[in-house]
Amino acid sequence: MASEALYETTLPPASHWSLRLRRGTALELTDLEGGANLGMLFYNPENLLERYNAPDTLKCQHTFKLTKGHCLYSDMGRIFASVVEDTLGWHETLCGTSNAQQVAERWGKRDYQNDRNQWHQDGMSSFLVELEKYGLGPKDMAANLNWFSKVAPDADGNLSLAENHSTAGSKVVLRLEMDTLVVMHSCPHPMSQSVDYPRKPVGIRILKADPVGDDDYCMNFRPENRRGFENNRLYHLGA
Repeated sequence: MASEALYETTLPPASHWSLRLRRGTALELTDLEGGANLGMLFYNPENLLERYNAPDTLKCQHTFKLTKGHCLYSDMGRIFASVVEDTLGWHETLCGTSNAQQVAERWGKRDYQNDRNQWHQDGMSSFLVELEKYGLGPKDMAANLNWFSKVAPDADGNLSLAENHSTAGSKVVLRLEMDTLVVMHSCPHPMSQSVDYPRKPVGIRILKADPVGDDDYCMNFRPENRRGFENNRLYHLGA
């Protein structure tokens, strides 16, 4: 993986962003201060009906969490991206995103017009603002990833968010396996019990990815992943 960034930025707290990334690039995400949550969705920019599928991503890789080696699948059985590096070991894609009512009830209602950068933005509104730029709306929402967040069950099966799971400097790198529209926000996780509205920035670098060889770790992580890569190969042949 090239160490020199093709592009570098910081996503401030309570913010959202989207961009189209090319196959063969990598997206490096860093929790700069610890305790970050980065909500993310993927779409095929050539066919926006194709989007990230959380259930298929989990069940075909026999996992409850996401970490190095896992591939992020579309609802067409193709792979948007592979997790090629991960210093944290657990990211979740089960619990969705926060909405305006949740945020207002937990931390009080604030809007940008009155509070500027101290407003209380929510994940759902953030996603919708970005999706509208591409002609998409609420019906196009899917279950999202939450990078740097861990949700685990207790003995009775109740889920809870592991507070302070991610420390400053935690990093995950995604290698893009097809051209992908990436939509993201830095709003709190929907299960956060933080006393104050969490304001955590995320560092973002776009890198040039190394070529995928036959011994690739992600391709060989699960037998299903080889089939996913083969689906991608057929797609890129134009068939």
